[in-house]
Amino acid sequence: MSDADILVIGAGAAGLMAARTLAKAGKKIAVLEARERCGGRIHTLKRSKLLEAVELGAEFVHGDLPFTLNLLNEAGVGYYAGTAEMWQYKNGRFDNEGGFMPDWVLLMDRLGKLQQDISIEDFLQQEFPGDKYHNLKNSVRRFVHGYDTAETAKVSALALQKEWQCEDDDLQYRIKGGYGAIINHLEKEFKKEGGFIHLNSVVKDIHWQPGKVKAITEEGKVYEAEKILIALPLGVLKAMEQEKGAVTFHPKTPEHADAINLMGFGAIIKILLEFDELFWEDKITEALAGKSLKNMGFLISGEEIPTWWTQVPTRSPILTGWLGGPEAMRKKDLPGEEILSQSLRSLSNIFKRSQEELMDKLKSYYITNWTSEPFTRGSYAFDIVGAQASRKILNTPLNDTIFFAGEYLYDGYAMGTVEAAFASGEEVAKRIINFNF
Repeated sequence: MSDADILVIGAGAAGLMAARTLAKAGKKIAVLEARERCGGRIHTLKRSKLLEAVELGAEFVHGDLPFTLNLLNEAGVGYYAGTAEMWQYKNGRFDNEGGFMPDWVLLMDRLGKLQQDISIEDFLQQEFPGDKYHNLKNSVRRFVHGYDTAETAKVSALALQKEWQCEDDDLQYRIKGGYGAIINHLEKEFKKEGGFIHLNSVVKDIHWQPGKVKAITEEGKVYEAEKILIALPLGVLKAMEQEKGAVTFHPKTPEHADAINLMGFGAIIKILLEFDELFWEDKITEALAGKSLKNMGFLISGEEIPTWWTQVPTRSPILTGWLGGPEAMRKKDLPGEEILSQSLRSLSNIFKRSQEELMDKLKSYYITNWTSEPFTRGSYAFDIVGAQASRKILNTPLNDTIFFAGEYLYDGYAMGTVEAAFASGEEVAKRIINFNF
């Protein structure tokens, strides 16, 4: 049995941020993490078959985000602009002249006039009926699936309007050494303040009463505290009791459980392929595209694995594939070899190379199926209609004893990002400090 003032369940971005803040306030904090590492959906590979540090999870800083950039500056970790050319492969042709979202101005104008929230799918059918705006509707669906990893029949139109009006494609950064550098910094700072992190600790049951909690792991270890902060991914909180990683509360918390189930959580599969050369920069591809792709950052297509990106501005023979939304959910149980085959087939169709040639060029690969991973079970949150009410419930502690933190509880424009997790973790920690100690 181990005692603490506060238990933090989950050593991802939100959990570590909260733990460090609480420890700095003089509290005795114990963090319980199911994996053999910290970071959660941040997983930076430093030593692998790949040529350099690569991101299996979170990768980009999407704009001038205060919590993320402040932590980078605090840790002395550098970052650099990751802006690059956006290309599209459609109807057998490469294009980077724009037009990725036809009638974008009209779409945003009508979204701006929406008064009563509905799903984005219902909005498209209501505002753009018939075939005239067929391309617009399909483009929105692809974007929602790929970027938000969401289902158009569920995701809130008003939430997307809030997100899209703040989009700035010119502001995007990569972190030198990857997001893992921030996790390492938070972990070091937390331990310096006397905090404890228990890895490979899968919490299965939480027994609680006002002012007292007991967390029991799969191995039967018991940890006690006055309060508990749940910093698990929304996908894990949605898991059925008998599933790996699921947590059961004793007594149950029906209002909070209902709120969790009424929030959206996306699906994602990420594929990293290292080749023996940057074949997308060679003369064959240049002839296909009509110009050089040396500055290509992103490539959007209609293939099985539709979205690809490079490491530009760094020149690297690594291509990253991205499959999000309903298609990722449908493929979540496929073996890695099948995902690899679909990836190579997609690239074969785009770059007009045989799968055999691409396989010969392939030096190593890594497939991160976050949707089938038991301690994540998906990508990141998206707002469904009515999510604000659920968020309010989950941001309200149970008897000043059970607290929740995570990117799904963030209410700003950077939803679904690491920034959202940092913000939520610090906010709930400060709430505990200011009102309880």
